[in-house]
Amino acid sequence: MERARLLLAVSVSLVFLAGCTNWQKMYKDLQVEHDNLRGRYENCVSSLEGAAAEKSQLSQELASLRQRMQQGQTASEAGGFGPGMDVKWDEAAQTLTVTLPNTILFAPGQATLRQATIAELDHVLSVLKQRYAGRRIDVVGHTDSDPIKKTAELWKDNWELSAERALTVLRYMVQRGIPPSTIRAVGCGESRPVAPNSTASGKARNRRVEIVVHMR
Repeated sequence: MERARLLLAVSVSLVFLAGCTNWQKMYKDLQVEHDNLRGRYENCVSSLEGAAAEKSQLSQELASLRQRMQQGQTASEAGGFGPGMDVKWDEAAQTLTVTLPNTILFAPGQATLRQATIAELDHVLSVLKQRYAGRRIDVVGHTDSDPIKKTAELWKDNWELSAERALTVLRYMVQRGIPPSTIRAVGCGESRPVAPNSTASGKARNRRVEIVVHMR
């Protein structure tokens, strides 16, 4: 009888100890889960606060830009690029677009920058770094409708030529400090003309590279 009671007491003790061990493990697991959730919550709060601050800054920048344009400044002047540059403001898309003619940047049929004529690109780059740091940027290449002839061995079509020119400008800008995560290159070929391709002057306008700054 005494032996049976002893065995029963030992069994109860073991069950109790096992139960304690299980509760301790559950508590530790819950503590880890709590710490993880708290960390995620604090990250969300930090992200929301950062987004709110960025939104406030963006609103101020847009209000300032609109005010300068209402006061009679051109989009180029209001945007900080100075007078004389081809800059357009799209209110609906909230973008600033700087247009550089291909004659400034490239020789006909080529996608290598003219080293002697990239001063305007350098000027645009300096303004982007000073006033639009962190903004998303699209570099968009365009051509006229003429098929490639003299350099047909280099490019399959105008799509490829326009894309390579956009990439050339993008690489130039990244090498000089524009973060790769904020910029992309787009080739449009002849698909988005801004003037008729029936005249030489119209074709010249269509051969261009656009640098599009997204303000939202």
